Amino acid sequence: MLSVAEACIFINSDPRMLRKIAEAALKIEVVKMTHAVIGQFDVIVYAKFGNMETLRGVIVKSQSPKGVQRTQTTVAVPPRLEFSWLVKHVQTV
Repeated sequence: MLSVAEACIFINSDPRMLRKIAEAALKIEVVKMTHAVIGQFDVIVYAKFGNMETLRGVIVKSQSPKGVQRTQTTVAVPPRLEFSWLVKHVQTV
């Protein structure tokens, strides 16, 4: 069984750059969608990944565009994955 988890990366950015940041994130291979939003965050990046090293790369790439001020990442682990998978892999980030 292929282990796949999902993550949302919430980005605070310079308001003038949010569209460019969202477009840049879409170029990251495992990113499935992005949204420029109004609220606590400016951009939301949704990604699916198989290991924490891939997630680490998505986070680093999401932080690199000009105008990114801060990111916050949440990981959703589907019920089909064992809790031990989460414990084993989250500790490496």
